[in-house]
Amino acid sequence: MNTTNHLTGLTDAQVLESRKRYGANILTPPAKEPLWKKFLEKFSDPLIIILLIAGALSIGISCYEYWCLGHGFGVFFEPIGIFIAILLATGLAFIFELKADKEFSLLNQVNDDEPVRVMRNGTTIEIPKKDVVVGDIVYLSTGDEVPADGTLIEAVTLTMDESTLTGEPSCHKTTNPDDFDPDATYHSNYVLRGTKVMEGHGIFKVDKVGDATENGKVFEEAQIDDSVKTPLNEQLDGLGDMITKASYAFAALIILGRCVMYYFDPNFTEVGGFLTVDFGAYLLQTIMIAVTLIVVAVPEGLPMAVTLSLAYSMRRMLKTNNLVRKMHACETMGATTVICTDKTGTLTQNQMQVAEANFYGDTPMPIIEEGIAVNSTATLDLSGSKPKALGNPTEGALLLWLNANGKNYEELKEAAPRIEELPFTTERKFMATIVKSAVTGKPMLYVKGAPEIVLGYCKQIAGGVTKEEIAKQLLAYQNQAMRTLGFAYQELDSVKGVIADGKLNANNLTFEGIVAISDPVRADVPDAVKECLDAGIQVKIVTGDTPATAREIGRQIGLITPTDTDECVITGPEFAALSDMQVRERVNDLKIIARARPTDKKRLVEALQANNQVVAVTGDGTNDAPALNAAHVGLSMGDGTSVAKEASDITIVDNSFSSIGRAVMWGRSLFQNIQRFILFQMTVNVAACFIVLAGAFMGTESPLTVTQMLWVNLIMDTFAAMALASLPPSESVMRDKPRDRNAFIISRPMWYSIIGVGGLFFFLLLGLLYIFEHSDITSLSQLVGLRLGEKNALTPYELSLFFTTFVFLQFWNMFNARAFMSGRSAFHFKDCTGFAIIALIILGGQILIVELGGQFFNVTPLRFMDWVWIIVWTSLVLWIGEAIRLFKK
Repeated sequence: MNTTNHLTGLTDAQVLESRKRYGANILTPPAKEPLWKKFLEKFSDPLIIILLIAGALSIGISCYEYWCLGHGFGVFFEPIGIFIAILLATGLAFIFELKADKEFSLLNQVNDDEPVRVMRNGTTIEIPKKDVVVGDIVYLSTGDEVPADGTLIEAVTLTMDESTLTGEPSCHKTTNPDDFDPDATYHSNYVLRGTKVMEGHGIFKVDKVGDATENGKVFEEAQIDDSVKTPLNEQLDGLGDMITKASYAFAALIILGRCVMYYFDPNFTEVGGFLTVDFGAYLLQTIMIAVTLIVVAVPEGLPMAVTLSLAYSMRRMLKTNNLVRKMHACETMGATTVICTDKTGTLTQNQMQVAEANFYGDTPMPIIEEGIAVNSTATLDLSGSKPKALGNPTEGALLLWLNANGKNYEELKEAAPRIEELPFTTERKFMATIVKSAVTGKPMLYVKGAPEIVLGYCKQIAGGVTKEEIAKQLLAYQNQAMRTLGFAYQELDSVKGVIADGKLNANNLTFEGIVAISDPVRADVPDAVKECLDAGIQVKIVTGDTPATAREIGRQIGLITPTDTDECVITGPEFAALSDMQVRERVNDLKIIARARPTDKKRLVEALQANNQVVAVTGDGTNDAPALNAAHVGLSMGDGTSVAKEASDITIVDNSFSSIGRAVMWGRSLFQNIQRFILFQMTVNVAACFIVLAGAFMGTESPLTVTQMLWVNLIMDTFAAMALASLPPSESVMRDKPRDRNAFIISRPMWYSIIGVGGLFFFLLLGLLYIFEHSDITSLSQLVGLRLGEKNALTPYELSLFFTTFVFLQFWNMFNARAFMSGRSAFHFKDCTGFAIIALIILGGQILIVELGGQFFNVTPLRFMDWVWIIVWTSLVLWIGEAIRLFKK
């Protein structure tokens, strides 16, 4: 342990007092919702609410039939089936999100026990990060993460990586007021929790800990639940309202129509009109029919279908490096109209690299390589599969360049012992090192720094290059938002006085050349951005970088075009100065916000949402957390901060912007799959409702029993949902514009299909029902040359034929639903083995139910040829659909 004279730190008593007054250095975690509450939240889905109402009505009818009419326990199968459907849909959603949360927690572990060096009681000791208090004197070294916010007491060539808070990977810190950067996001003598020391060392006094830090404020803001309603929820709300109103209208029509029929009955006057027991029984029966229709109209399988589609997409999207934590995010990505992204680490690699090395004349390469190796404070971590720079990122880029050229910087450094060094400072803007050169065997002075400063110390320029040519090169690099370094060397006869009193005294330096360094754009980003733009999605960059750098990155990724004016770029202070109304007016035209603070990104998101945009936000830093939480979909990076990941809905495991494009494709395809299922199930329900309605006016009981309808609406539809959800995403959806979030989920072509096909099924089934009632059918072959007779009750065999025909009409229509909006044939089975397998399961299930279901399903086994007849003639539904699709091409 070390002791110092001028710093003594806090005493033990002061530590206790400070902790009591200002709290511990821990970010208060968000209150975890209990599991029961998470489960109950699933019941707020609009379709689940409709099912609950339908289930309650069904229980009422079943109780009346069981206790008042003396029916068997089978009357309770329908309400039991409805509540099973509810529990399956809510349970699956709950289980899949719980599983995703567990996977996410492995990615997001936080360590508050990391050791921190502090001065206490006059002695330097190590304590856990969580024990740091306000007033502590903390020591910082290269590679350290700052444990709390505080003011610098000492800073020696101190460079911080503030990208987690501002997006800026390299910020120089100093205690000299003359060298403060007026454009810096945070004061030049202030360090912040969660930022990292890239180079140098320092000492600071803690001002704020835990939730009071800038990091803590951002974390707290990220916990605010903005309760943004997703487009899918809004559209399912609309569907729920429509189903409710339509079923109530049908029910009212049945009650009114049957009352009118009772009035016009010839026996109306004889039985005493409306004020009789007979009419009371008739009215009760009418109400029961109406309630039955409401229950039939409710698509019991739809919540399950949506849940299965989302759950299936969650699992499949993980294979494309999208870890989905919240189910709705799968689909909401497909509705996205704007993506707000940070720059560092998302669009760029967050690793400085040499873009161009421009050394002049015949300067020996060994001299250049030795100068880079010895005149550096950075190091390389070569332990992994890929070398990683440690320390100053700009100097690290030079060492990576050496390594890529097959040179070992450590060997070069060891071969040339260091004699003297003049470290880099923000005031000096260069560093100089004297070594005993392994190349010449003599003392050698190497200088590296800002090109214009280094050039000013030089007597000559290698290769006869002029200062004007160098200035032109520098301007070209700066226009590309690159950092530049100049290099010079001088062979010394004597080292005495060359470096003295913090100054460089050299009279024969040769300027070697310039190196341009940049944080390169990820290779896949330009194509990914183009894909988003072509899909009608706006992309906006929000970064802590300078406007020039941000604009250049925007140009490189294809976001900024030659026709764009300066109006599309704004700085954080300028953005903050705008009123809310001005922001809403300008926000659609903005492409870049530079020098942005965390609140700017969130305000941008909220303004876009106020303009009815569906917003996705990408980010990897703590500064991104409020915006990630406020957005419709928050996308954090796999190597981002724990705060960012906690606030997000999806974690991009491979940190690739192109994965976002794949998420959009999945989301759009998922919405189409949900629409396909709605098309399929609503067609079933339209046909079933009209059959119940017609039966009510014809005085005929529904030929479809409760258990049969449960098979169609719950089991068969669940398999159909799985089949349609398993359809692979189509790249063609990326050529479409984002859908209108205010549009009804059932499009006009869907309405035509639902009403047209559902109506056709109704008339076909009604005709079949009429034939069965007026004849005694024991085989479908009897339909040829059939003569109708008096009306009679349906036989179990006829009911089985009717039920099987109804199911196979829906079965073949599932293939039509699959091909809907795809532009392909229903027989296109590439990458669709799941659909084919499930179709076979449905087919086998129907055969088993009819052959073995017996009394439970009110069926009797069919003859083999009747199976063949039903399968063949109902398949006309598919062939007609294929013909229509072929004609439309």
